[in-house]
Amino acid sequence: MSLTPEQKSAVSSWVATGDNLSTIQKKLREEFKVSLTYMDVRFLVDDLNLALKDAAPKVDASDVTKTPAAPARPAAAAGEAAEAAEAIDAELPPEDLADAAAPFPPEGGGAVTVTVDKVTLIPGAVASGEVTFSDGVTGKWVVDQYGRPGFTEVSQPGYRPSPADGQAFMQELSTTLQRRGF
Repeated sequence: MSLTPEQKSAVSSWVATGDNLSTIQKKLREEFKVSLTYMDVRFLVDDLNLALKDAAPKVDASDVTKTPAAPARPAAAAGEAAEAAEAIDAELPPEDLADAAAPFPPEGGGAVTVTVDKVTLIPGAVASGEVTFSDGVTGKWVVDQYGRPGFTEVSQPGYRPSPADGQAFMQELSTTLQRRGF
């Protein structure tokens, strides 16, 4: 099916305004009584040498690993953290660094501590350890061979950490595992 120059111009203007393929398909049907499949609309846009605008990526708000980073700490606190980390690094062998690092409390919450087991005996796990959240609830965590973290035990049934604690746990876990060479 070929379109008139007027219809091609309309499609060009719709693409320029940021419409997606299904919206263009719907407008063609409603305004020009032209019924095209989704793939035909895709080919039409390609034939007209038009570039669709990318929509902003959708973020899953329930996944704490994708939440925005916390605001930066003041320079003095960052300097103190770097000095403390250097002092720990100088005193301990690398395998003990993760267990001795004292995390700084996240904004608006208490400290979340993460330890790594020296030996992981859980089938399918590459690392395991324990976590203590700011409210005192403890749990055992694992990271599987695909890098996905999870919990095997939590001291309080049905417990869900606060978003700040969840983010602090993921950051502390990442830092701890990186120091261990994961």
